[in-house]
Amino acid sequence: MPIHEKSLIRPENLKVHETLAIDGIDVSGHWSTFIETRVVPDYNENLELEIAAFPGGSKIHRCFQCGSCTNACTINAIEPRFNPRYWIYLIRMGMEQELLRDKDIIWQCVSCHKCTNICPRSVEPEGVMKATALWLEDKGYVPKSPAHVFDEEFSRQVIERGKIEDTEVLHKFLSKTKQPLVQDWLVAIMWGIARRLPVKWGIKTALAQVFKPKARRWKNVRSAISDYIYEEDEMRRQKLQTIAAARTPQKPQTHLEAAE
Repeated sequence: MPIHEKSLIRPENLKVHETLAIDGIDVSGHWSTFIETRVVPDYNENLELEIAAFPGGSKIHRCFQCGSCTNACTINAIEPRFNPRYWIYLIRMGMEQELLRDKDIIWQCVSCHKCTNICPRSVEPEGVMKATALWLEDKGYVPKSPAHVFDEEFSRQVIERGKIEDTEVLHKFLSKTKQPLVQDWLVAIMWGIARRLPVKWGIKTALAQVFKPKARRWKNVRSAISDYIYEEDEMRRQKLQTIAAARTPQKPQTHLEAAE
């Protein structure tokens, strides 16, 4: 299904003739707005398969471009360029270079799941956005996003101890994203908490900085989770290798090579 919305046409591809007559009819100005013809020579026919290999992307093939996801999107309401339906269209068409033009905003999905709840085809667009962001990082098109850094630190604590320590998660996140550890909004939150919570909560929080919270009998669970993550990563790596091998043109054999 082709995209025709004017908002999705790049401004440089819109051409307006100040003075133009066609068959004696004056169509100057707004009436002479045309979309410049483009040639896209670099299709990636395996783009959909590549993104489907990442967590959250496996149902992308179900999309029939109804637009419900974009219409419900929290981010699209304040940033019109954030358009899940359009990006899914580009992915399924194999238009990799066109997708890369929005690489700096795709990661901004806040996982509100409105798109997933409203999707009539159970595509789970939120998962597709996360899969696309991971694909961009894996291909080296973008650095690791702040959202990914936070997810990694959160997951690390859960896997390692079965519980998280909120202050440690925030501290590690700010450090890894090279942000100041002391910020006005953070001081305001901490001061508000300190004034309202009982003293014992403050003591408990302070002790948690030294004695990290841990789930009981977590060792076996941690081992099982780690094995599962390794198996999933290995399976994805093999899928991507298979896709890449299929995309790479094979050198034709000569008669001598075939005989050998």
